[in-house]
Amino acid sequence: MKEKKQPLTYPITEKTDTVENYHGVEVADPYRWLEDPNLEKTKEWVKSQNEITFNYLAEISEGETIKKRLTKIWDYEKYSVPFKEGDRYFYYKNDGLQNQSILYTLPTLDAEPKVLIDPNQFSEDGTVALSGIAISKDGKYIAYGISKSGSDWQEWRIKNIDTGEHFPDVLQWIKFYIPTWKNDNQGLFYSRYEQPKEGKLKDTNYLHKVYYHSLGTSQDNDVLIYEKPEQKEWSFNCHVTEDNKYLIITVWQSTERKNLVFYQDLSIPNAPIVELISEFEAEYLLIDNYQNIFWFFTDLNAPKRRVIAIDINNPPSPSLVRGENQNKWQEIIPEATDALQGIGTLNNQFVTFYLKDAHTQIKIFNLDGSPVRNVELPGIGSVVGFYGRRHDTSTFYSYVSFTTPSTIYHYDMVSGESKIYRQSNVDFNPNQFETKQVFYSSKDGTSIPMFITHKKGVKLDGNNPTILYGYGGFNISLTPNFSISRLIWLEMGGVYAVPNIRGGGEYGEGWHQAGIKQQKQNVFDDFISAAEWLIENNWSSSPKLAITGASNGGLLVGACITQRPELFGAALPAVGVMDMLRFHKFTIGWAWTAEYGSPDDPEEFKALYAYSPLHNLKPKTSYPPTFITTADHDDRVVPAHSFKFISTLQEVHIGDHPVLIRIETKAGHGAGKPTTKIIAEITDEFAFLLRNLKIELPENFGN
Repeated sequence: MKEKKQPLTYPITEKTDTVENYHGVEVADPYRWLEDPNLEKTKEWVKSQNEITFNYLAEISEGETIKKRLTKIWDYEKYSVPFKEGDRYFYYKNDGLQNQSILYTLPTLDAEPKVLIDPNQFSEDGTVALSGIAISKDGKYIAYGISKSGSDWQEWRIKNIDTGEHFPDVLQWIKFYIPTWKNDNQGLFYSRYEQPKEGKLKDTNYLHKVYYHSLGTSQDNDVLIYEKPEQKEWSFNCHVTEDNKYLIITVWQSTERKNLVFYQDLSIPNAPIVELISEFEAEYLLIDNYQNIFWFFTDLNAPKRRVIAIDINNPPSPSLVRGENQNKWQEIIPEATDALQGIGTLNNQFVTFYLKDAHTQIKIFNLDGSPVRNVELPGIGSVVGFYGRRHDTSTFYSYVSFTTPSTIYHYDMVSGESKIYRQSNVDFNPNQFETKQVFYSSKDGTSIPMFITHKKGVKLDGNNPTILYGYGGFNISLTPNFSISRLIWLEMGGVYAVPNIRGGGEYGEGWHQAGIKQQKQNVFDDFISAAEWLIENNWSSSPKLAITGASNGGLLVGACITQRPELFGAALPAVGVMDMLRFHKFTIGWAWTAEYGSPDDPEEFKALYAYSPLHNLKPKTSYPPTFITTADHDDRVVPAHSFKFISTLQEVHIGDHPVLIRIETKAGHGAGKPTTKIIAEITDEFAFLLRNLKIELPENFGN
């Protein structure tokens, strides 16, 4: 392996004397000017940082070998789970190396598929993506969202599926939520923000509104259905029930999973919007309805969730939520030992998704809550699918594990039989690898599960290059999944470990709450304890151990290297939240205060300041080799987080370890990123690890 002879010389980043007072604490912010992506000097700074990074990567000749193998193994047909609307089936397919997957439709499962939407035609470089679809219930029309350069902002178009003709309609300034068709196909309900005044990366997103759009008209003529100007933080997700009778408006005020539920009876002209759930006391997600009976998935008095039925003709009063008058609804499926993650209706039954120690279990219940059967799965893995309408008697699902690519099954809801419908053909031998689940103790004694995937016969001698991946936040569960990049890592002789740390939803809301706000340090302790366990049990050693995570996981990596810089051999934080004192001032960041706490609150400020990665970098400290990745169009976790963090890191870091940033252009937070950019970024990350963990590629690698 060719070694770099000259030490790195980093660009000198201009400093200012910006200081802000937080509750009596003076905090310097010398690189605040990097928050403005439109400044010429910011653009020049990006160019200079990328230049040193790509020059460094160019000296690692093995990068081309990695890219060649990655490209070869990536080149296989990838299918999504089919779903049905009206008399049509729909699915996504990628031939292998296409930048974007194509949406197909077909009248029957054995018919010739027809291309419905090919996002690869949106742009030459693949940076314009299909970001969402809404198909009318009769399968005649499709509304679809377009995202440019990875932005959360979506522009929606409408198409006649039979003729292929586009309507002139264009809906703009939509984020996060999918429009929903009205039952007569004459229009859609949707929610949106006003056009940003200062730019997509700067304006905070407030004052969400619900509109109705009539097909074939200008968005300027859309009818305002609902707004709440005195509650600027409220956001609205709307959908029309399967029976086409009700418009459901789910109201959120942050990323906290507590919401309101309103409805409007569409069978009555100009019907009022009724506040069914009017207190932010718990999470209520509508599963389905039968006439006036609404079934909800909720964590009210059930942190691992349960299913209840509410008669909207006899709704609960606000006092119900506080434990009184509970005779006004019925518990259908009680809270279980395992966390209920999702639920739908098929064959007039409930199909439920549970997590058992972070892997999927599917259980079917009758509508009265009586159990029917468990779906037999091939092993410890994850399942998506079981899409359909309440009366459908068949459906599809996909099963994956850490070493099993997607296998799609056709499932008979009546007999309970699963038949393989499609199976991925990936150029590798899954029998060479295995996954085991271990449990370790965190700093406070809490037992944490961790998946470890590796080649069979691995030696526990402490010399295995290991990637430790984590997230730990927003009630998001990390379950087994298949990844081509991870497969390449395993072929390189690496070990891949995923701990299910607190802050996630693997064990319900209690697990989540144990890792938020003033309890956030538990998340970092869990992750650090996972690293220590791997070292103590000879899976790896500090010089061979890399940590990685994205978004909230990027925050995790940033916090861990500031707290324990000597513990890790490399760090790869991606699109991370690094400035915990200003995260709430950009785009949708204000909504994260439910998770992180607010710097405007004196007590929560103390907790945030204590671990904020940007503010805990210490002068004259040797940090592990660090490779930060972000994107210039990330309008969720704005790139200023990473810009300011790397500027400070390069200023205070001592020693020969490289601390670099790779700034992708025409890309965002990750969604919709074209295949070419994904492969290039993974190649660079692995090349960085190859050099800094001192990995020698196996002789037969890539053959």
